[in-house]
Amino acid sequence: MHDTPTSGAAGTEEPLAGGLKQRHMTMLGLGGVIGAGLFVGSGAGIAVAGPGIVLSYLLAGALAMLVMRMLGEMSAAMPASGAFSVHAERALGRWAGFSVGWLYWFLLVVVLAVEATGAAGIAHGWVPEVPQWAWVLLFMVVFTAANLAAVRNFGEFEFWFAALKVGAIVLFLVLGLLAILGVLPDTDAVGLTNLTGQGGFLPEGWGGVISGVLAVVFAFGGLEVVTIAAAESDDPARAVGRAVRSAVWRIVFFYIGSMLVIVTVLPWTDMAPGESPYVAVLDHIGVPAAGQIMNVVVFVALLSALNANLYGSSRMIFSLAERGEAPRALLRVGSGGVPRRAVFASVAFGFVSVLLNLKWPDSIFQYLLNAVGAVLLFVWALIAASQLRLRSRMGPAAVAALPLRMWAFPWLTWAALVAMAGVLVLMLTDDGARPQLLWSAGATAAVLAVAGVREVVKRREAAEEPPT
Repeated sequence: MHDTPTSGAAGTEEPLAGGLKQRHMTMLGLGGVIGAGLFVGSGAGIAVAGPGIVLSYLLAGALAMLVMRMLGEMSAAMPASGAFSVHAERALGRWAGFSVGWLYWFLLVVVLAVEATGAAGIAHGWVPEVPQWAWVLLFMVVFTAANLAAVRNFGEFEFWFAALKVGAIVLFLVLGLLAILGVLPDTDAVGLTNLTGQGGFLPEGWGGVISGVLAVVFAFGGLEVVTIAAAESDDPARAVGRAVRSAVWRIVFFYIGSMLVIVTVLPWTDMAPGESPYVAVLDHIGVPAAGQIMNVVVFVALLSALNANLYGSSRMIFSLAERGEAPRALLRVGSGGVPRRAVFASVAFGFVSVLLNLKWPDSIFQYLLNAVGAVLLFVWALIAASQLRLRSRMGPAAVAALPLRMWAFPWLTWAALVAMAGVLVLMLTDDGARPQLLWSAGATAAVLAVAGVREVVKRREAAEEPPT
């Protein structure tokens, strides 16, 4: 795992330009994961777990942290634009690299449509004269241009976008803490009343906590983008290690801190799925125009995640093309070291997904959304399997030389795999999540079937090739 920091199948050096700084890397990780799932979707988790949602986020965050630690270990040793797709290929074979790469690309471009449509809906509410499709078109053009710029400019763009989100969460935490202490004007100290009342800290028992995990675990998707960006940083091995450490801890702090503030300031029974608990808290403590403020924050969060996901999807499909697992035409790199055709391919599919969302949100697009609902867990499982295989091949000296190492290997890697299997079982038993699991399993099986056929064809061609 520590031998070659390359991405190409032939072992050629990564052709993409460097330029991402440490701060860009960290904020890129935050930008890909902090979105509407936190600001709005967390209400669904609170509704099923009550104050126990704090434990749900803690468990889901711990799983995400383990996955990112594995990814950090492999990416620091072997930075590549394809990140875990390259690692899977080296660990498990071409079929694994092909499968995880295409599944992750598919996931990102469909999520991209959700983000673009959500942001367009907010903008349409502000300026009703401009139709929603026009906002989508504007966002796609702007962020395509941002991703076609030199990667340093893209990193700067994403840095300030993500910084706005982080600033909003920090301000929310400060205001919430002041409200809990009764320091704000016209407020009394809340104490622990809302944590211990309304049925106690675990009103729905541990079953509610587990259901909460199912509701929030996918909110941690997007952190993987930081390891994809490692290949374009100035010092890949050091940058990815630092970025993984800081991004994961900050995400866990922001998520768990926010949930603690929310369920302490307000009774959990006041929360409703689909409504932002952040707005409810800000309204409660008397922040003027709380709904509009949070609309601005969610709007920025969606656009930042869209930008980061477009970047991640373009680099992933570029890496697939580099290894012969996607059309070679996507390998064209512009003068600034940007894979322009890969960017256009990703934004084109994303734009088609947006059109499907606008035209048939409850039919065709819903099938697409269901098809990627559990893909993240399949990707995480292949990441864990890759790290398990690559690390087991290494000798003591090579392990000691790793810039970043997985904790308590192999026990925590196996624990993460067991936890993922547990989440999949929960999805299978949950009426709401079961369709997502089945559709995602179908999409995964289709990709695996294509990978298997390609493997058979390549082996047959290799066998028929005359010896040199």
